[in-house]
Parts: sequence; structure tokens; C-alpha cells
Amino acid sequence: MTRYEKLFDALDKRNEGAFVPFLMLGDPTAEDALEIVRAVVEAGADALELGVPFSDPVADGPTIQKSHIRALDGGATVDGALEQIRTIRAEFPDLPIGMLIYGNVPFTRGLETFYREFAEAGADSVLLPDVPVREGQPFATAAAAVGIDPIFIAPAQAAEKTLAGVAAQSKGYIYAVSRHGVTGTERESEITGLAEVVANVKRFGGPPILLGFGISTPEHVADAIAAGAAGAISGSAITKIIDNYVVGDHPEPGQITDLAALKAELAEFVSAMKAATKRA
Repeated sequence: MTRYEKLFDALDKRNEGAFVPFLMLGDPTAEDALEIVRAVVEAGADALELGVPFSDPVADGPTIQKSHIRALDGGATVDGALEQIRTIRAEFPDLPIGMLIYGNVPFTRGLETFYREFAEAGADSVLLPDVPVREGQPFATAAAAVGIDPIFIAPAQAAEKTLAGVAAQSKGYIYAVSRHGVTGTERESEITGLAEVVANVKRFGGPPILLGFGISTPEHVADAIAAGAAGAISGSAITKIIDNYVVGDHPEPGQITDLAALKAELAEFVSAMKAATKRA
């Protein structure tokens, strides 16, 4: 069994869903990012979704865009991200680690090289938010060759052909979008119709469904679980917490003002979000 399969099996036996925080590697420094990862895992995160900084993150709203910029200003690179993954994997050998990376990175490094590097570093899955499933076969093939789970996005109200493709090509989990738009906008509290979104994706089978985009409160997590999702992913809400503790702005690298206080606030947030995954 893969780490994702083991996780979902264990959670089902405990009648729980998964809570998966998104974090940007290298934000605002590699050392800070590792301390933040440790804090959220110790607070109860079931898996991680980790971003690799990129200069044109088209799926991300302003909050996560700032985390990309901070990390890049601090000297973040793909090689640096790989080193952080190796450290996280060594510390948390059983934790599923998913990557969110924009398509230019595998294009630049070459698909075979890219997936091999991330597999060897310890990643379990890769989601390319700007590569739709209709263009995803070369990526899925290269991923499968080295044991990486390719993750595809199931857009809200997507065509049946798209959903069928997402179900067929995704391994590990399906990333279902709770609404249209980018992450972290003013509409993130407007999470409605989740049962319809989940049911629409489930019609085509495939791996467990995690809901993302706009998941920012324990109530959102509970609603996602009640709607039939296997779990929820939250990114912008966590990134906003980190942002509140960072001073310095583009083009100067940011610095965390109080790491202990940041870790305590993150732990409180993650613990509350995880508690909301318990099924009725």
C-alpha cells in the first residue's frame, strides 16, 4: 500500500477525514519552512501539500502569491525545495507528502528527471495546477514510472469528459475544487453546494476526494466531510497566519518576527481543523 492508501484506510477505521495543510517551501526561508512543517505535523496534520516557489502562480490568489515571492526573494530554488523534502521525509517517514508545482518546472528539468528527483527526495504525489487532465498523459506516465502519484484537479461543474479523465488519471487522491476562481479571494467563506461537487466527481470513481479552495474554517472542513469528501486542504488561511508574522517585503527577503508565537498559532489552527474531520 502507498502512504496515501495507508492513511485513508487508517482514517476510515477511526471514522475521520483527512486534514491537509498547504505550505510553501522556503517561505520566508528554508529553515523557517521546516520549523513550520514540524509545527503543523505535530498539531495533527494528516498529510502535507507543499508548494515549490514559482514566479507566475496563476492558480493562486494574492496571499499565496506573496509566499511565492517571499521564498524567491529569500533565494529559493527547486534544488533547495528538494533538499527540504529530503529533510521532511527523514523526519516523518510515514507522512504522505504531496507537491504542488507549476508546469514550467517539469518542462525545464525534463519530465523523467523531474519526477525521478522528487521521488528520490521522498515525495508521494505531484499536482500541476496549470496542466489540465486533457494534456496530462505524458506527466502521468512519467510519474507512474518512478512511483509518484499524479494528482489532477476536478474543477467545479466540470464537463463529464473532464471528470472521467480526472478519475482515470489521478492516483493517491483527487483534488476537487469547491468553487470557481483562485485561492484566497474575498469569496473564500462562500463554500456552498459541496455535496453536489463531491457527488459529481464520485460518479466516475477514482481515488478519494480532497476538497480545496476556500477551506478556511473548521466549519468548512466539517461541511466537506459531511458532503462525502475524504478530507480537506487548506492553504490561504494558513499562509495568512504566516504572513502576519513576516516583516520585510519584495524585493527584500522577509523575516519572521516571533517563530514561537507563529508555531503556537499554527498549532491551534491545525488542531481545530483536524478536530472538524471527525465524522458524525
